[in-house]
Amino acid sequence: MKRGCARGFTLIELVVTVAIVGILAAGAMPLVELAGQRSRESDLRVALRQIRSGIDAYKAAYDDKRIEQRVGQSGYPPDLASLVKGIPDVRDPAGSRIYFLRRMPRDPFHPDPGVAPDDSWGKRSYASPPDAPAEGADVFDVYSMSSGTGLNGVPYREW
Repeated sequence: MKRGCARGFTLIELVVTVAIVGILAAGAMPLVELAGQRSRESDLRVALRQIRSGIDAYKAAYDDKRIEQRVGQSGYPPDLASLVKGIPDVRDPAGSRIYFLRRMPRDPFHPDPGVAPDDSWGKRSYASPPDAPAEGADVFDVYSMSSGTGLNGVPYREW
């Protein structure tokens, strides 16, 4: 008996194809992870720049006497939320508010998505030393609380 024309793939051809696809996927995974880390690092840079610009604008408004000044204050915001909620402009008789940020960005490396964006950042007060940042009566700077290290070799806490 003569067999007819066989159609389809043999088991060996299927195994070889699956093996090749597996090798290609295994080679692509580190590139995908690297792209994800680069994206989060870019988001971190942008978020830090936005928050620090808001803090600097608050300090400039304080120095310009547009924000109520009290004895013993450093001129920096008391918390991150005040950058978004706004502060009354003491120069405006109508009592309008000065806003420094539209919304508070979240730390892209914070592990818990349920935490409020304000609480995802480490805060440094004006009175604390730069090598040992601690919270206090104001917010002089922010930093990521992630223990990871960036692709540039610098820990995220030091960005």
